[in-house]
Amino acid sequence: MPKGYVILTETIHDPAGMAEYSRLSGASLAEHGGRVLVVDDDVEVLEGSWPGRRTIVIEYESVEKAREWYRSAGYQAALPLRQAAADCNAVIASGFAPRATAPD
Repeated sequence: MPKGYVILTETIHDPAGMAEYSRLSGASLAEHGGRVLVVDDDVEVLEGSWPGRRTIVIEYESVEKAREWYRSAGYQAALPLRQAAADCNAVIASGFAPRATAPD
Protein backbone atom coordinates (compact mmCIF):
# COMPACT_ATOMS: atom_id res chain seq x y z
CA MET A 1 0.00 0.00 0.00
CA PRO A 2 1.54 3.35 -0.99
CA LYS A 3 2.07 6.09 1.54
CA GLY A 4 -0.18 9.12 1.64
CA TYR A 5 1.11 12.68 1.48
CA VAL A 6 -0.61 15.89 2.50
CA ILE A 7 0.86 18.82 0.56
CA LEU A 8 -0.01 22.34 1.65
CA THR A 9 0.95 25.74 0.31
CA GLU A 10 0.43 28.84 2.40
CA THR A 11 0.84 32.58 2.19
CA ILE A 12 0.76 33.60 5.84
CA HIS A 13 -0.68 37.01 6.74
CA ASP A 14 -1.15 36.41 10.51
CA PRO A 15 1.99 34.82 12.04
CA ALA A 16 0.50 34.73 15.57
CA GLY A 17 -2.61 32.95 14.29
CA MET A 18 -0.45 30.50 12.38
CA ALA A 19 1.60 29.79 15.50
CA GLU A 20 -1.59 28.96 17.40
CA TYR A 21 -2.71 26.71 14.53
CA SER A 22 0.65 24.90 14.60
CA ARG A 23 0.35 24.32 18.32
CA LEU A 24 -3.16 22.87 18.02
CA SER A 25 -2.62 20.86 14.85
CA GLY A 26 0.64 19.28 16.05
CA ALA A 27 -1.12 17.01 18.53
CA SER A 28 -3.53 15.65 15.91
CA LEU A 29 -0.70 15.17 13.42
CA ALA A 30 1.25 13.03 15.91
CA GLU A 31 -1.88 11.16 17.00
CA HIS A 32 -2.49 10.02 13.42
CA GLY A 33 1.11 9.10 12.65
CA GLY A 34 1.97 12.08 10.47
CA ARG A 35 5.61 12.88 9.81
CA VAL A 36 6.55 16.33 8.53
CA LEU A 37 9.02 15.90 5.66
CA VAL A 38 9.18 19.45 4.27
CA VAL A 39 8.61 22.97 5.56
CA ASP A 40 10.12 25.39 3.03
CA ASP A 41 9.57 29.13 2.71
CA ASP A 42 11.62 29.37 -0.46
CA VAL A 43 10.86 26.55 -2.90
CA GLU A 44 12.55 26.76 -6.28
CA VAL A 45 9.86 26.94 -8.96
CA LEU A 46 11.19 25.27 -12.08
CA GLU A 47 8.13 25.62 -14.28
CA GLY A 48 4.84 27.47 -14.13
CA SER A 49 3.72 29.12 -10.92
CA TRP A 50 3.44 27.81 -7.39
CA PRO A 51 0.71 28.95 -5.01
CA GLY A 52 1.81 30.27 -1.67
CA ARG A 53 5.11 31.17 -0.09
CA ARG A 54 5.47 28.17 2.26
CA THR A 55 5.23 24.53 1.22
CA ILE A 56 4.63 21.70 3.71
CA VAL A 57 4.70 17.96 2.99
CA ILE A 58 3.42 15.52 5.61
CA GLU A 59 3.79 11.75 5.18
CA TYR A 60 1.27 9.17 6.41
CA GLU A 61 1.24 5.40 6.33
CA SER A 62 -1.45 5.53 3.63
CA VAL A 63 -3.84 7.87 1.84
CA GLU A 64 -6.60 6.65 4.16
CA LYS A 65 -4.52 7.59 7.24
CA ALA A 66 -3.96 11.06 5.73
CA ARG A 67 -7.72 11.41 5.21
CA GLU A 68 -8.41 10.22 8.77
CA TRP A 69 -6.07 12.92 10.10
CA TYR A 70 -7.58 15.68 7.97
CA ARG A 71 -11.14 14.70 8.96
CA SER A 72 -10.32 14.13 12.64
CA ALA A 73 -12.01 16.24 15.31
CA GLY A 74 -8.61 17.43 16.55
CA TYR A 75 -7.52 18.72 13.17
CA GLN A 76 -10.92 20.14 12.27
CA ALA A 77 -10.73 22.21 15.48
CA ALA A 78 -7.39 23.69 14.35
CA LEU A 79 -8.22 24.12 10.65
CA PRO A 80 -10.18 27.40 10.94
CA LEU A 81 -7.12 29.01 12.54
CA ARG A 82 -4.97 28.15 9.49
CA GLN A 83 -7.64 29.31 7.09
CA ALA A 84 -7.94 32.64 8.95
CA ALA A 85 -4.15 33.14 9.21
CA ALA A 86 -3.14 32.25 5.65
CA ASP A 87 -4.25 31.79 2.06
CA CYS A 88 -3.95 28.03 1.67
CA ASN A 89 -4.08 25.15 -0.75
CA ALA A 90 -4.11 21.50 0.36
CA VAL A 91 -4.09 18.16 -1.44
CA ILE A 92 -3.67 14.51 -0.52
CA ALA A 93 -1.48 12.54 -2.92
CA SER A 94 -0.70 8.85 -3.12
CA GLY A 95 2.94 7.77 -3.04
CA PHE A 96 4.38 5.99 -6.05
CA ALA A 97 4.13 2.22 -6.04
CA PRO A 98 5.85 0.58 -9.03
CA ARG A 99 3.77 -2.01 -10.78
CA ALA A 100 5.08 -5.53 -10.75
CA THR A 101 6.16 -6.63 -14.20
CA ALA A 102 5.43 -10.07 -15.56
CA PRO A 103 8.49 -12.31 -15.88
CA ASP A 104 9.82 -12.82 -19.40
